[in-house]
Amino acid sequence: MELNERILHYLEKCDKVNTLKLADEFNEDHQKIVGSVKSIEALEMIVSEAVKSTKWGLTEEGQMVADQGSHEAVLYRNIPDDGSPQAEVMKKVPNAKVGFSKAMSAGWIYIDKSGGAPLVKRKVETISDTVQENLIEIKKGIDNLTDNVRNDYKKRKLLQEITLKSFELTKGPQFATSIKKLETDLTSEMLMTVSWKELQFKPYNFDALGQPPSCGHLHPLLKVRSEFREIFLEMGFTEMPTNQYVESSFWNFDALFQPQQHPARDAHDTFFISSPAKSTDFPMDYLEKVKKVHSKGGYGSQGYRYDWKIEEAQKNLLRTHTTAVSARMLYKLAQQDIFKPQKYFSIDKVFRNETLDATHLAEFHQVEGVVAARGLGLADLISELDAFFSRLGFHQLQFKPAYNPYTEPSMEIFAYHTGLGKWIEIGNSGVFRPEMLLPMGLPEDVNVIAWGLSLERPTMIKYGLNNIRDLVGPKVDLQMVQNNPICRLDK
Repeated sequence: MELNERILHYLEKCDKVNTLKLADEFNEDHQKIVGSVKSIEALEMIVSEAVKSTKWGLTEEGQMVADQGSHEAVLYRNIPDDGSPQAEVMKKVPNAKVGFSKAMSAGWIYIDKSGGAPLVKRKVETISDTVQENLIEIKKGIDNLTDNVRNDYKKRKLLQEITLKSFELTKGPQFATSIKKLETDLTSEMLMTVSWKELQFKPYNFDALGQPPSCGHLHPLLKVRSEFREIFLEMGFTEMPTNQYVESSFWNFDALFQPQQHPARDAHDTFFISSPAKSTDFPMDYLEKVKKVHSKGGYGSQGYRYDWKIEEAQKNLLRTHTTAVSARMLYKLAQQDIFKPQKYFSIDKVFRNETLDATHLAEFHQVEGVVAARGLGLADLISELDAFFSRLGFHQLQFKPAYNPYTEPSMEIFAYHTGLGKWIEIGNSGVFRPEMLLPMGLPEDVNVIAWGLSLERPTMIKYGLNNIRDLVGPKVDLQMVQNNPICRLDK
């Protein structure tokens, strides 16, 4: 408050003053003066106008020259009366290369080659270090240099141009030499006593941002999921209901023509449910067809030729893939009187009894696309994959033959990652087998193509994470969740 009133008293005696002059007059830091000016200006007691000015000041090297002498003078003083070998001078004197050149140009030294090895000797008895004297004057704020000299010092990086930002102050509409405290709140007492009429209130700042409200933030997985979902919807897909995490082995394995002795059904790969341990609600006609195609074959297939047991099909488990949902949707589609082509997608959690490491968890999100139509084949699958992954920013795809119990042919999908500079596996795909589709009741000329990939891997690539535990789990950095930007894939 004392500094504020000192500024007002000073301004009362003159029409205009610069904050740099006030800093000199009051022997105060300029930023402190500016802070006081801003607080007074808010009361409309003064008006400030920003101004810029430039002056020449010493660089760090220029400061050293002002204190110790110019490079040429330092070199001159380090030469003994009987001279010194040039190599020794260049080695022991700091900034010798510049100093030697300038001292030679000034005629202070010369090279004596008469005695064999060349010696650097003094040419004059005394010197006047004009460079040091000029820089000392600049340091004091006295600038009498000619443009040529100033430019020479600038090239030698002894001087630099400094931009000064300051404010010109003039009296405002509410100018006074004393500061009155403005009221910030209208109280009930002021209203009752009518004292508010005599008081001055601080103007309301409608431009103030206020305190930012605390709120939740989308997890990176949800940001990427939203982008994937938008891509599927743009391509005309319908989202499947995926809220049923617990499935029976029938829908998770048997309906997909996956044999009951398949290793994926082992407890080391699958989480089985202990309560309730079994399901009993199945479409029995469809179940009998599935049993027959597994044990005896049908629809042009010899099947797996084993004793299919309903007790295995009844076991409840945490679904190992969202293809179990696809099986339910395709069965529902087959029950319609007239078949209509459909495009389905799902993005949700699946569970597998994996060994935990930097890239694997016991649960992850599976992204799956399914297209059911007449006459579909491998070419249609590749075309659909190209359209889908190009929207994700992967424009170079390769396919490798693979094995899946419920698709034939099957393909692993690889994409060239420009950031990593190599091909990476990004998904699996295939054409669903007739042994899976025909027992559902779908027409014989209807084929189904499908593909799947995880949500975590592209999210880790997108946000530059190397360890999946930085993305999911108790060690996730909440500040990372808050600060990371919205995902935008190259579509």
